[in-house]
Amino acid sequence: MSRKKFIDIGANLTDAMYQGIYYNRNHHVADIQNVIKRSKEIGLEKVIMITGGSLNDSQRALELARTDPFLYCTAGFHPTRCLELEDDKEVKIQQLIKLCRDNPDKVVAVGEFGLDYDRLEFCPKDIQLKNFTKQFEVVEQTGLPLFLHCRNAATDLLTILTKNRDRYIGGVVHSFDGQYDEAMSFINLGFHIGLNGFSLKTADNLEVVRKLPVDKLMIETDCPYCEIKPSHAGYKFIRTKFESVKKEKWMAEKLIKGRNEPCTIIQVLEVIAAIKEMDEQELADQLYANTVKVFFSNKK
Repeated sequence: MSRKKFIDIGANLTDAMYQGIYYNRNHHVADIQNVIKRSKEIGLEKVIMITGGSLNDSQRALELARTDPFLYCTAGFHPTRCLELEDDKEVKIQQLIKLCRDNPDKVVAVGEFGLDYDRLEFCPKDIQLKNFTKQFEVVEQTGLPLFLHCRNAATDLLTILTKNRDRYIGGVVHSFDGQYDEAMSFINLGFHIGLNGFSLKTADNLEVVRKLPVDKLMIETDCPYCEIKPSHAGYKFIRTKFESVKKEKWMAEKLIKGRNEPCTIIQVLEVIAAIKEMDEQELADQLYANTVKVFFSNKK
């Protein structure tokens, strides 16, 4: 297997799929330990974002991170979950601050938070806007970098980030699928750009990634979502393949079809290296250094 070092900045390891549950039906035993084992074998050194999408999710992510020195987490309210902040908002914000402050060895960023205009059925735009801004209180009180979500909302996200520029130190816009000028606007505000399979779907996506500065990039899987599918423009550049089976035919040593895992981060690297015409080892080293600088500069 690869000897390259990776950090997956987006791994939703608390998802029910890793407990063998799909669409509320149990199909196999919990296999999160098999998933973590495979990620270590491929070269992953840390899995940062065991995603915090709400207060409860953030607590669960922290609990999982506590089971292995290999794991870290983030804490925040995802834009599609911001309705949960409408009740007892001040109490929940203070609880989020306490969670971050009490666990500085494990919580590496505030988030996942931001704006999502593709899924307004989960949370209206006005609620997203005010509760995204509200979470800057957590950022100020903890000094942590930001782990940002942006779907079809770059203009508003950039406006809010610009207005609050004195309240944060930087971070990453994860799962980026926008335009080049949007990416550069985020970079000019001090952010890095996180890339996964969703970032590599179309020819236009690949052209954006080709032009982005390597010292401002990070990679992720956003598993169990955002796998690089055969229909994606980036798929033809993948060299490392993994055997997979249907969930009904689960095997401990194999991936599940349609369920992404951190080990596939090597595929993200291969696609980016190909379109940038870079040596994979050189690219891996740069991406690793970028991530350590933002999230792990004060960690052992």
